[in-house]
Amino acid sequence: MTFSRPAEDEVDRLVAAWKQERPDLDVTPLEVLSRVSRLSRHLERERRAAFASHDIESWEFDVLTALRRSGEPYELSPGALLRATLVTSGTMTNRIDRLAAAGLVTRRPDPEDRRGVLVRLTRAGMDRVDAAFADLLRRERELLAGLDQHEQQALARLLRTLLVPFDAPSDALDNGLR
Repeated sequence: MTFSRPAEDEVDRLVAAWKQERPDLDVTPLEVLSRVSRLSRHLERERRAAFASHDIESWEFDVLTALRRSGEPYELSPGALLRATLVTSGTMTNRIDRLAAAGLVTRRPDPEDRRGVLVRLTRAGMDRVDAAFADLLRRERELLAGLDQHEQQALARLLRTLLVPFDAPSDALDNGLR
């Protein structure tokens, strides 16, 4: 059985140039992280295209999917939305205002807290985010088409290993500064 060598990519050329110019440095991290960075740019382009085709911005998708993932009745407090999207309270207030004006969410008094409100996904919001999410998944499957299912699972495990330390709660996040 013979295996063909994978095609050379831009990162291979970049690494070869650095090895030539700086043989004293170990440029091995570039082989992984430059590819992750380049892939991130391609993914971001696909995300923007998926969202634009459904008349939605990335920030709207983030808020709407947080509500959609919460399950029936698809509502969260602004504080829970802050934690889910990692933005400031002023930014979240502005986002909720804009989504409410577009008819994608509604606000209602929180029955558990007289001072609080709950943000609820409307039918229009659910339809929009469901369509955008389905389109995004289709585009992401296309990005992963060069890998079989086993390779995708192996890559997911490896990336999880790299990301876990970054996703661990820090003191600042635990103190409500999310």
